[in-house]
Amino acid sequence: MNIGCHVSIAGGIWEAPQRAADLGCECFQMFTRPPQGGKAPTLTNEICEKFKVQSARFKIKEVYIHTPYYINFASVNNRIRYGSISVVRDELERGSLIGAKYVMTHLGTAKDLGEEAIPKTIEMLKKCLDGYSGTTQLLLENSAGAGAIIGDDLKELGNIIKEVGNKNIAGICLDTQHSFASGYDWNDFEKTLEKIDKEIGLENIKLFHVNNSESELGSKKDRHAHLDSGKINPEAFQKIVEFAQKNNIDLILETEHDQVKEDIEILKGFRK
Repeated sequence: MNIGCHVSIAGGIWEAPQRAADLGCECFQMFTRPPQGGKAPTLTNEICEKFKVQSARFKIKEVYIHTPYYINFASVNNRIRYGSISVVRDELERGSLIGAKYVMTHLGTAKDLGEEAIPKTIEMLKKCLDGYSGTTQLLLENSAGAGAIIGDDLKELGNIIKEVGNKNIAGICLDTQHSFASGYDWNDFEKTLEKIDKEIGLENIKLFHVNNSESELGSKKDRHAHLDSGKINPEAFQKIVEFAQKNNIDLILETEHDQVKEDIEILKGFRK
């Protein structure tokens, strides 16, 4: 089990491994393109090799990619919907070039399509993965549940994975803050773990985003906090680390870099 955080690729993706190592990371997450929109930087053979050399140099065990924020498989706008297919597929291909283990994505919002949103999302994911033969696999990330965002209910994510039926969806990236905001009470760890197992199966958890929550349980608000300053108790994070270590699941922090190094040390302390 490795511990890391999200880092910037400013200056080129080959800069990310050292940034991660400087923060104490054993693995890390990054965007490979501007998260708000824009052209993706080209990944030449030379750039990919440079990235791999730097990852090895700084002893990075695993690399993860987060898709941009604008992904929406259930949009009524064809340009957005098919653009989402194109970008997620491209991120999987880019991940395969640099040796990333997983690409994780949110699915979008159901506000426009209502009951048709989930079937449309399933259809779009099938199109996205059709013919894909790369090494990087896809993870679906749970949401905090604001508005009509898809994926705040883990049972819903489980059903989507089952209906898509493609081995290239490895499972989910489980964000502790998003799930807490959606009503999964990590302070009652055993009960919450039992609920998750019932809804989607613990074996489908392939990565954790380990974030505390500024917002209250069930608030539906996406508000990350440092590990020692939110509504989720330290004892809960201790148990999350123990569960992750037992099941060899990596942990990624998405907290601000003013204190993320301290957050990493907290997780490493729990691991010991």
